[in-house]
Amino acid sequence: MPEITGKSWAMVGALGLVWGATFLVMSVALEGITPFWLAAARIGFATLLMLAIWGLRDFKLFEEPLGNANIFNLLVIGALSSAVPFMLLSWGLQSVTSGFAGVSMAAVALMVLPLAHFMVPGERLNLRKVIGFVIGFVGVVLLIGGQAFETTGNVMEPLGRLACLGAAGCYALSSVQMRSLPKVDPIGLNAVTLLIGAVIVIAAAFWVEGAPPATDRKTFYVLIFLGLVPTAGASLLRVLVIRSAGPVFMSLVNYQVPVWSVALGALILSEPLPPSLLMALSLILCGVALSQYGALRRLFGRG
Repeated sequence: MPEITGKSWAMVGALGLVWGATFLVMSVALEGITPFWLAAARIGFATLLMLAIWGLRDFKLFEEPLGNANIFNLLVIGALSSAVPFMLLSWGLQSVTSGFAGVSMAAVALMVLPLAHFMVPGERLNLRKVIGFVIGFVGVVLLIGGQAFETTGNVMEPLGRLACLGAAGCYALSSVQMRSLPKVDPIGLNAVTLLIGAVIVIAAAFWVEGAPPATDRKTFYVLIFLGLVPTAGASLLRVLVIRSAGPVFMSLVNYQVPVWSVALGALILSEPLPPSLLMALSLILCGVALSQYGALRRLFGRG
């Protein structure tokens, strides 16, 4: 059964803030590096850090020997939790609006619900959860506004949209599969899945964009930051939340990211706040409260 505590809420809140700010930092990095090598550098630096930390813990992983099915699931999780969605988004964003990509990421929460219902014990689907997550999704669409479903006119746009939705599906499926693994050291699990993803992304970067481009010092430092904080640190938090509180609770992050992205854009880049912000935020909070009513009641009932 999922165990949702105050620590779980704090970790989800931190993830929303970190990933919401990542878009700003990535825009700086893209001034000095190509998209696939940006993804490769992020996951490469993150993997090196997590492997070092894992080594200090004597490379602990699973408490019992794995069967072939669990080894296969581990490989799939490594590919679907970072490598494949990174590449799908990089390719899809060439022909779709950023607004549609944002809505696609918010759809992760809705995709997780039926997957967790059938694949994760204790994550049964009910009407209250469905209504709560739908309300939160409507809030995200309202926040993004007209960009959500605007067309770019690009002939590849339908395939680009499928790529974005495919990336969302990857995140949803990897979250559910991660919860179903046997007892495992979270740092070891994070290190192994990042390593699998790094091998895939670096190989794809060489294939699509050739040798890595030379970067200036500013870009190099930004890439290190992206690897250490929103990739290594945030992916570890993701593992901890999924393994303890479950994939449905973890999917609440996808409603926070666009809120933080808009708020930080206004604070740091002086971008205008959309007039729908308060209404969208109200819907998102109402959706979260409704879908997690039981967890909130248990949390505050202890106080």
